Amino acid sequence: MSALLLVPLVTGNRFLTIALFLAVVALTLGITFWASRQNKTTAQYYAGGRSFSGFQNGMAISGDYMSAASFLGISGAIALFGYDGFLYSIGFLVAWLVALLLIAELLRNSGRYTMADQLAYRMRQTPVRAAAATSTIVVSIFYLLAQMVGAGSLVGLLLGVTSEGVKAMVIVGVGVLMIIYVTLGGMKGTTWVQIVKAVLLMTGSLLITVLVLVKFGFNLSELLGAAAERSGKGAAFLEPGLLYGKDLVGKIDFLSLGLALVLGTAGLPHILIRFYTTPTAQAARKSVLWAIGLIGSFYLMTLVLGFGAAALLDTGPDSQVASSAGNAASPLLAQAVGGGEGTVGGSILLALISAVAFATILAVVAGLTLTSASSVAHDLYANVIKKGQVTEKQELVVVRIAAFGIGAIAILLAIPAQRLNIAFLVALAFAVAASANLPALLFNLFWRRFNTVGATFSIYGGLICAVVLVFFSPVVSGTPTSLFPDADFAWFPLRNPGIVSIPFGFLCGIIGTLISKDTPSLGRYNELEVRSLTGAGAEKAVVH
Repeated sequence: MSALLLVPLVTGNRFLTIALFLAVVALTLGITFWASRQNKTTAQYYAGGRSFSGFQNGMAISGDYMSAASFLGISGAIALFGYDGFLYSIGFLVAWLVALLLIAELLRNSGRYTMADQLAYRMRQTPVRAAAATSTIVVSIFYLLAQMVGAGSLVGLLLGVTSEGVKAMVIVGVGVLMIIYVTLGGMKGTTWVQIVKAVLLMTGSLLITVLVLVKFGFNLSELLGAAAERSGKGAAFLEPGLLYGKDLVGKIDFLSLGLALVLGTAGLPHILIRFYTTPTAQAARKSVLWAIGLIGSFYLMTLVLGFGAAALLDTGPDSQVASSAGNAASPLLAQAVGGGEGTVGGSILLALISAVAFATILAVVAGLTLTSASSVAHDLYANVIKKGQVTEKQELVVVRIAAFGIGAIAILLAIPAQRLNIAFLVALAFAVAASANLPALLFNLFWRRFNTVGATFSIYGGLICAVVLVFFSPVVSGTPTSLFPDADFAWFPLRNPGIVSIPFGFLCGIIGTLISKDTPSLGRYNELEVRSLTGAGAEKAVVH
């Protein structure tokens, strides 16, 4: 999930690039306007009317999960660090399995529209929904910033511009598209955009993977050998240690990153709400199977893309790949296997892969905005402010206003963030999700004694702990790559707080529950348990 700090490349055919970008935008806008005609109720807007089949939702889940950072960042990490870079692919895939086994189907069966629905089912509405909405919005905003700044950098790469003003215009454009997608299309439009994005991403990745393997006679051993030799690091390129584990702090930091990555995914709201769009628990399970196949195939292809880039491109300290933190590896590899710089084939493939990456950004941005806007309208407005006394029409008006407001905030924050270390934002999003959301969700599902105080303690405690530790870490100050490189107030040595903040979130939930005199309803817990395991009544309201 590294930032897309890309350098300008010579595209060879700017017209082709712009045409492909416009085609992607036109296709996604067409889907959005089509979907807008069907958003008459909150169920249609928030959950697409629960009308998506297992295959369709599986495609959409994989489209939401495989972000541009995965496509560009992981292949770049492998190109630069070999074995250690591939650990990201393993981490993302394992994270998906943990999300499925612990949370996904149970949440789908016991919730309705947002993550807070499941928590509020057996607890007091106001404090729990306010806490869950706060963490949802924080996670979504940080993710949005990273994606939007990435879009500006990606277009800058293709058009060969370095002007922050031009990139700011791109960020505004992406923000406007994001607002249109969500305000008009709702979950149905966003889901179809994600399905189209998944098809484009899988097709583009498969094409480049096959072309790389053709160059090495479909011999993986030859590919790995060439990558090790061209990297200049020899056998060490195929062994652990180039990026992590050089000292004790490095080993602990890697463990911390792994915890945040694996457990954070199971608490990401924009992934979890995808399961509300299926009509039955059986369809949800089918969507899981499709998603596993697609996501697993994609992360296997990143192995070929990353080592292919190492074998075919210059990845030295002064190379374009290295200066972009590896994020230019996939576009440059596409250009190389298409015939090289200046050729028609190279220009076509570079433009194609870049357009796919842009479609990926648009889809993820739309999903994040919908998640946070839904939380504002459904949790804060409808259930906290109005105490459930609100019509569907009023709630739909508020969710559209919220989408506009969140989009505007993301645009305003992303423009000055162009020059910042965006990896900080993504690390914080994962740490918050793992530290705040996951403990509350798991305790609510599996601990009969868990109560309202415990839920709010775990969410706010994990959230505050993660934010404070990241703020006082080398990510923000103390090193040349920090958010504030000229300052040094870092006393926490790790770049990711997960190893501390995640246990702290669980501990806060336990302490809050035990010190509180609030006695939860055992009847509500038993009812929640039946709902989560069977899906009975999942389409009905969960407020009380």
